[in-house]
Amino acid sequence: MKALLIYSSREGQTKAIVSYIANELREGIEVDLYNIDDVPEINFSDYNGVLIGASIRYGHFHKAFKTFVDKHYEILNQMPTAFVSVSLIARKAEKQSPQTNSYTRKYLLATRWKPALCGVFAGALRYPRYTWIDRVMIQLIMKMTDGETDSSKEIEYTDWAQVKRFGAEFGRLISK
Repeated sequence: MKALLIYSSREGQTKAIVSYIANELREGIEVDLYNIDDVPEINFSDYNGVLIGASIRYGHFHKAFKTFVDKHYEILNQMPTAFVSVSLIARKAEKQSPQTNSYTRKYLLATRWKPALCGVFAGALRYPRYTWIDRVMIQLIMKMTDGETDSSKEIEYTDWAQVKRFGAEFGRLISK
C-alpha cells in the first residue's frame, strides 16, 4: 500500500497539516511526501491514492497547485484522491466544509479534478512572519471578518483532531 501526498504551502501550515496526515498514514502505508514545487516525474500507477493540500491566500490557490492539477486531472480522476484546502476563513466552524467555504467550493466547481474526499481546515495566522504589506492586508481582512488584528501574534487555528479524522478517512479510502 502506497500513498502520494503533495502540498502547496506559503507560511508552512499546509505543509504541517499534510505532513501530519503523512505521519499518521505511515503506521500502515508507505508514503511519499512532496512540496508542489519539488515533485519529480510521477508514475501514478505506483500509488493506491493521492492527497493534495493547498493553501488559500487572498482568495486564491497558488498557481503551482492549479497547474499541477490541470496537468494531471485525468489520471487523478481514475484513482482514489483527496483534496485538503487550508485557509484562515476556515477558522469559523461554518466555513469548514467544501459546501460552505466559498473559495474551496468555487475551485471544486471550476476544476476538472473530482477528488473523492475534500477537507477544509483552518490555517494559522503568522503576523510576525509576513511582509509589511501582507501584514496590513491580512489585518484589514481580519478586521472585516471579526478576526485577530494584533500584529504581534501568531495563532494556530488548525483543529488537529479534525485533521486526524480526515487522514484516517483517506487511509480507509485507499485501502479499499
